Amino acid sequence: MTEGPLAGKFAIVTGAGRGMGRAIALGLARAGAAGVCVTSGSSPDEIAATATDIDAIAGRKGTGLAVIADVADAMACEDAVARAVAAFGALHILVNNAGLGMRNVCEGSRGPFWDCMTQGWDRLIAVNVNGPFHMAKPAVAHMIAAGWGRIINVSKSVDSMHQSRNSPYGPSKAALEAMTIAWAQDLLGTGVTANTILPGGLTNTTFSRPTAVANARKNNRPVYEPEDIAPLAVALASDASAKYSGCRFNARGWRPDVAIEDALEACRTPAIFPKPRRKRDLLTGWEPVSGDAPS
Repeated sequence: MTEGPLAGKFAIVTGAGRGMGRAIALGLARAGAAGVCVTSGSSPDEIAATATDIDAIAGRKGTGLAVIADVADAMACEDAVARAVAAFGALHILVNNAGLGMRNVCEGSRGPFWDCMTQGWDRLIAVNVNGPFHMAKPAVAHMIAAGWGRIINVSKSVDSMHQSRNSPYGPSKAALEAMTIAWAQDLLGTGVTANTILPGGLTNTTFSRPTAVANARKNNRPVYEPEDIAPLAVALASDASAKYSGCRFNARGWRPDVAIEDALEACRTPAIFPKPRRKRDLLTGWEPVSGDAPS
């Protein structure tokens, strides 16, 4: 395998048994990552298959590492990071992809907030909001020690964050966006960046209702495949993204026909929050964007 932009880098991708997590993990492997740890809280067979596919891409065993870890469990996350570092010797990239959708909260696929199951609500927040923290806390120490790191948090479109019958899933992603900007400021000067990434629209994964995907295709509306997010994730995990931190990127804007730096800029979208009135050391998330990718 030819050396890629992620040669010598080691990564963890959560929720990598299927969908976007699997696509991103395989994308990192194809970009030359020296090791990719894939985690899941409940799908051992799926992450084992992903790890096997990573080995096949790399052409050597041990490049893929499957670890069962519930991101809602802080100790399990610490163990996953420790196992990855023990296997690889370092850690440079963390992709927080694991998440739960509304089907875990309501008896139907969606409903008003007062119909949500309290246990399901608490579980979704534990995975979608606390989970990225539980993974980033132990992971970032290794990145800071290396003087180089990339934290990539998977988000969603702005409008659906405050859509009716989409709470707490939508608001959980708004919280993740705020955390990402806060983390980026904490990480200034360390060589570690934190950014958010979103697929760009209705995506053919288990998060999307099959009827919604079918209706969109029937009416010639765009439906994105999990693999569509991988090139952007690889770019954000590489040296090419060094100038970005506290920013959000939409995979819908990806352009394979231009240099990676230009493709990144084409995907960058404004922060979802108003520009701060008080002085900040980091304002890249609010800088004018040249790309036209919707948010």
